[in-house]
Amino acid sequence: MPLVHEDLGVIYSRDLIKWLIIAPIIGVTAGLAITAIAVIILGKMWPAVMAYYLGHHWAIVPSLVVGFAITGLIMQYLTPDPDEHSTEEIIRSYHEHQGDIDMRPFFPKLLAAVTTVGFGGSAALEGPSIYGGAAIGSWLWTKLGRLRLDSRDRRIMLICGAAAGMSAVFRAPLTGIVFALEMPYRDDLAHEALVPSLIASVVSFVTMSSFLGGTPLFNFAGGSSYTGKDIVWCALLGVIIGLIAMAFVVTFRRARTFFVKNGLPHWLKLAIGGFLTGLCGILFLHLYHGTLMPIGPNYEAVGEILGKHHSSGELLIFSALKLAATLFTLAVGGVSAMFVPLFLTGGAIGTAFAQSVVHSPALGLYAAVGMASFISAGYKTPLAAVVFVAEATGGHAFIIPALIGAAVAYAVSGDASASGDQRLHEGVKIQELGDIFVREVMQPQMISVQASLTLREFASTLSPHHRHEVFPVFEDQELLGTVALWSIAQVPVDKWSTTTVREITEMEPQTISPECDVMEALRLLAQEHQQPMLLVLSEEGRLEGMVTKSDILQALTIRRDPAPGANLKIEPFDPISAS
Repeated sequence: MPLVHEDLGVIYSRDLIKWLIIAPIIGVTAGLAITAIAVIILGKMWPAVMAYYLGHHWAIVPSLVVGFAITGLIMQYLTPDPDEHSTEEIIRSYHEHQGDIDMRPFFPKLLAAVTTVGFGGSAALEGPSIYGGAAIGSWLWTKLGRLRLDSRDRRIMLICGAAAGMSAVFRAPLTGIVFALEMPYRDDLAHEALVPSLIASVVSFVTMSSFLGGTPLFNFAGGSSYTGKDIVWCALLGVIIGLIAMAFVVTFRRARTFFVKNGLPHWLKLAIGGFLTGLCGILFLHLYHGTLMPIGPNYEAVGEILGKHHSSGELLIFSALKLAATLFTLAVGGVSAMFVPLFLTGGAIGTAFAQSVVHSPALGLYAAVGMASFISAGYKTPLAAVVFVAEATGGHAFIIPALIGAAVAYAVSGDASASGDQRLHEGVKIQELGDIFVREVMQPQMISVQASLTLREFASTLSPHHRHEVFPVFEDQELLGTVALWSIAQVPVDKWSTTTVREITEMEPQTISPECDVMEALRLLAQEHQQPMLLVLSEEGRLEGMVTKSDILQALTIRRDPAPGANLKIEPFDPISAS
């Protein structure tokens, strides 16, 4: 039974059980909130506004000016920072604020998103959905204190909520998971949130689909085959879209910086953006009569491009005006994100490419590749881009070509990203730590304590120069366990004289062999609910020292000798002296 207990302790060391409680709560709450937003904007507001715009073109510009001005007034007077919202706020909170979201402007920001998108801004629901879900996850952290959640858990719950929001709004749970994990970084994943995000996304999807159905969001009529030549053409399409995306993203970031630094009132900036966005819509409708227009959430435009014939010229002009309208909507401070605009633009360019360059009847193939490529290049989320195309459109047969196009576009566009707060997260390369042994980095000298001492006697021996947080406890010459300073702090001071160290000793200290490599030590120290040090025991059970995360960080100063075949060298450091 002790061996079974030990094995189970290792298997469940990450405390995954708590996420079986927390993640579904986040999924249900976020799913209900996003369902409400989708019903308001897509079910009620935008269909009526769109029908009015198509029948009265003259109303587009004044309506957008009024709608955007309302957005600006809401953000200017009801939020602490009108320029902080949507995915940017979530990414910044993840990196800089331990997942803490200020909930006071939560409803004003969602209302601002409704006025931005509902009046015809070139954006869709992914902005308020990601923000809303992530904010709900952060807020629930404050309400579930009984589960003993720490700041790391709050970051996980933030990503959980973002994944749930994305999953619900696009009826694509896998997209929600992958996008949320890719979102904080340009070249990495938020690995710590994988399992909770998976649970929350699935629950959120089920919650929304119980109200609105679970069929793919966009109707994608595609074939199921492609040739070797198609793969080459798809790679070329990835190059073209990568370059276009890079130019657009750089322009967008410049414009965004200009408007943020501009001293005009926020509502006036939005009014200017509404005017310019409206001009894009009127210009396109003046050139091409029909129901396709480059403003609004544009969910219906996906079906237009995929299901109806449009000339290549019309599609390219639509793409240019769609990107312009998106820039004018979001660079001035519109509250949403550009996932769907990039997706739609890529589909239009891909279709035009198939018609005019490849002369291929497989329009769906190139539309899918274009969609994935533009999202990959613009948001630096190549996996989410491909998964989204497969889930939201039902075009699963084109995953391989879409992967190729997305990878090429990602590489061609470099580090240009629509999000200025994404981090590269180029972590320190620690693979070589596997060649270093614990005995090389451990502290051979340490401070120990006898179990028979009272807490007052033990405290009187401590020095301000001691950097230990945990001390090994001995019963004469036998290692008994460890005692932590915070354990002493839990005992009332008036009981220190009668409480012995033995009574608060952790009897199962984490140990490691001096012959283990440093990567194994790092793995043990990185587990949840572990002590900040490992005791180094020889095969005979003799205590030889201890190793901490600081000691392993010291090992990161390893450098290779410039001479060929030289061994690894470790920078020297001064161990803590024994008392």
